[in-house]
Parts: sequence; C-alpha cells; structure tokens
Amino acid sequence: MSFKVGQETFAASVTHVHEILELTKITKIPHAPAFMKGVTNLRGTVLPVVDTRIKFGFPTVEATPDTCIIVLNITVHDKSILVGALVDAVIEVFDAMADDIKPLPSIGSKYNTEFIKGTIKVGDDFILFLDIDKVFSTEELIQVQDSGKD
Repeated sequence: MSFKVGQETFAASVTHVHEILELTKITKIPHAPAFMKGVTNLRGTVLPVVDTRIKFGFPTVEATPDTCIIVLNITVHDKSILVGALVDAVIEVFDAMADDIKPLPSIGSKYNTEFIKGTIKVGDDFILFLDIDKVFSTEELIQVQDSGKD
C-alpha cells in the first residue's frame, strides 16, 4: 500500500493496515513528543495518532480533504498495538513480492535508514518501503494505548 507524506510516496505492507479512517477529531496530549498528534476514539478504544509529517521531518501543513488516518497494527516488545498514522493521502494498494524490495543504496551514516526496508520500483518511480514496526514503535505510543484500557 502506498501513501503520500509531503511530495514523497512511501509504501507499507498491507498486512499491517487495519483500516483507513477519514480525518476525525484528535485530542492533544499535554507534554507529548512533537510527532504525537494526540488520540482519537476508534469504536471506544484510545487510538494514538502520529503525525507522519513531523515523524519524517517534513514541515506541517493544514489538512486537506485527502488527509486521513491509516490505522496500523504494529508489534512492539512482542505486543500488538494499533497506531494511527496521519498521512496526506492514500495512493493505492499494489502487489509487491519480497523480491521486488531492493536494498537501499549506501548513503552514508549521516542518515537514519533503520526505518526503511528498501525501495520498490512502481512504474518509473522508486518508493521507500517502510519497516512499520520500527517507524512507529515508541514507548510513548504504548503508554498512551495502555492508558486507554480498563
């Protein structure tokens, strides 16, 4: 599945995608990290929402009609949690085999590439294929998710 953040297109395994939501009310969390947009209600469950623009180092912009929340099922410390990823737009679901994911070329130690599994060529474009568990695995997300449970 591919999605836009800024002018860049990223891909994630559809096996991590729980559902896609229209942008809804997000409640801010005091003293949360900058990338933590807040929480929203997902059928009675607290869903932490991460602003991917901030998480990926892009400038923030106003939401558009295409802005949405991708609800992801991630694994952190052998625990499965749901996390919302605020993205500029969902592009498409496409088939890609493991062989289609090519290693990221060496770009030096200056850049943090631990969140990137590789690249996928789609048409004439290269899309960064993300390791979703690593991108969104932070202790803050687990604490927010746990605080919503009885």
